[in-house]
Amino acid sequence: VQLQASGGGLVQAGGSLRLSCAASGRTFSRNAMGWFRQVPGKEREFAAAIDWSGRSTTYADSVKGRFTISRDNAKNTLYLQMDDLKPEDTAVYYCAAKDRTSLSGSVYQGEWNYDYWGQGTQVTVSS
Repeated sequence: VQLQASGGGLVQAGGSLRLSCAASGRTFSRNAMGWFRQVPGKEREFAAAIDWSGRSTTYADSVKGRFTISRDNAKNTLYLQMDDLKPEDTAVYYCAAKDRTSLSGSVYQGEWNYDYWGQGTQVTVSS
């Protein structure tokens, strides 16, 4: 089972990026998923989460209104659209998936809820 994150890069403040997380080895169409980020020397922090259906989402206050999480279960892929990027968004971004299926509407902010993790993709926002 593998989660492959991509789409990171260097962007100016105010710009946009779209991250993708392609899953392989099994389907996650009935599993909650999320995005986290980590700055060197700091703990990994929650950014956004989505239930298996895609109808329920939740965001960290720091990204609310600027980031949008979505998923395409037919493609077994998770996305994070990041708009109005700020220098403080600079981090390595990780996608994660829960192993067990969950009810529609169930979203998870704690990283201990997730069993599978992608390798991370670097996002750098210049001022």
